[in-house]
Amino acid sequence: MEITADLLEKTATRLSNKDLSKGKVFTVDWEPNLQYAWDNGVAIGRYLEELKQGRIMAKRCRECNRIMLPPRMFCERCWKVTDEWVPVKDTGTVNTFAISYVDWAAGRIPKGQRPYTPAVIEIDGASRGMGILHLVDEVKPEKIFVGMRVKAVWRPEAERVGAITDIEYFKPIG
Repeated sequence: MEITADLLEKTATRLSNKDLSKGKVFTVDWEPNLQYAWDNGVAIGRYLEELKQGRIMAKRCRECNRIMLPPRMFCERCWKVTDEWVPVKDTGTVNTFAISYVDWAAGRIPKGQRPYTPAVIEIDGASRGMGILHLVDEVKPEKIFVGMRVKAVWRPEAERVGAITDIEYFKPIG
């Protein structure tokens, strides 16, 4: 439904300056029917398609020789177009992490449930400082540390959909 002046005239609650000064708000009786489309773009589109195949791909800047992950269409350091795809490993190093007692919907996790442990993982083969945000698991949260070596745990091939969640989490190695 399109919001028109006519619709607002029929459904809006008129407020005076006096009403507004008392903290009343403008309301509209309207149920939106919004539809969204998302375009991943060339770099992220291929990145996600490669994840579906069980591979992590980055892009190299030929000017400054950085290997960027997640991949980008241009280098934000030297502003050159990136056109070379580079396979990187599914292992890496924890750069930073958190122990989170809040779930993805911003609610507290139930008492006794294991906290989430998101981390920035610098992926082997990408330039230093390049990595992805993901979960670390198969280790007690208090045992995670910066510098910990980890490896991706992939979803079974038949369950992959071309999303970052095709990697279920990273687990410690070594």
